[in-house]
Amino acid sequence: MKNFYGLVMAGGKGTRFWPESTIKRPKQYLKLLGPKTLLEEALLRFGDLIPKDRRYIVSILDQKDLAIAASLDCANSLGPIYEPEGRNTGPCILLSVATLEAQGLKETDVLAIVPSDHIILNGEGLRNTLIEAYKVASEKKGIVTIGIPPHFPNTGYGYIKKGAAIVGNSIFKVDQFREKPSYESAQEFVKSGEYFWNAGMFVAELGAIKNNFKQFAPEMFEFYAEILQKLKNKKSVSEIYSKLPRNSIDYAVMEKAQNVYVAKADFDWNDLGSWDAMENVLEKKEGNTFVTSNLSFVKKSKGNIIFAPGKFVSLIGVDNLIIVVNDKSIMVVEKAQAQEVKKIVEYLEKHPDENLKSELL
Repeated sequence: MKNFYGLVMAGGKGTRFWPESTIKRPKQYLKLLGPKTLLEEALLRFGDLIPKDRRYIVSILDQKDLAIAASLDCANSLGPIYEPEGRNTGPCILLSVATLEAQGLKETDVLAIVPSDHIILNGEGLRNTLIEAYKVASEKKGIVTIGIPPHFPNTGYGYIKKGAAIVGNSIFKVDQFREKPSYESAQEFVKSGEYFWNAGMFVAELGAIKNNFKQFAPEMFEFYAEILQKLKNKKSVSEIYSKLPRNSIDYAVMEKAQNVYVAKADFDWNDLGSWDAMENVLEKKEGNTFVTSNLSFVKKSKGNIIFAPGKFVSLIGVDNLIIVVNDKSIMVVEKAQAQEVKKIVEYLEKHPDENLKSELL
């Protein structure tokens, strides 16, 4: 499997993790579960299956210094691939494929493309799933996406309906992609046992990715040859890149392609979409989740999530709150309203006080 490469997408903003996640330091560069950033963890999870020299990062140019610092000793020495600007995962992957082709990858080389800000504690399970996906991608010349067996009717994820089994009970032909459903539909999906959560990870040969872009997203692929030719000229690439539609890989390619398969994940997974997800990956202490803090005093309080590095935390008679404290901000939000944190970011982005924006974003 010496032709197996890893690509970690690391250009997101992570606005639901404000105030720790900011424009200057998005979520994938936070150390939420230990001494390493989420991006470092994503790179290291490839292990010996995809060694350091075959691991790549794609980020946006504004995050250059952060991407370099987080990838030292974890990724290819040629350095990260940079998008001139964020334009969703479709253009991001097309640019990455062009860059890797220019660096010598062949059309039969296989890419595992994964996000940078998900939590996977079972690295061995991930690698086993990637091996199975690699085999099918190489044999079928198609795209293998990774599906997570759903634990509950989540309305925040897209779903994948499985079709005929290809490899035992682990890899299936994709029957249909479904957008984020209503709660009632999500209940039906989970009950049927025929659906997976769409984790935004997939495995495919370089040539298969190109062919599917060419067939199903011609409005993007028409710029591929020009990007490939002008990769060394940042200004030219930026001008070309600005013409690409802002579409996700799912919308541009995956939902339209025919030769697509889904591999059942043999590992735990959490997309860490907002602060409330932390209680699913950390052990509780006195009925509360402490992401980080020094010492604490807790009385008649449960279900809270606390991020307060270097601070003594006291909780008395409060339940189901998210409390985040850093040197510049204090945020307290009801846990059920965790998704609304992005509204704070929207408010700050529109605020007339430029100094305030600069300090908090």
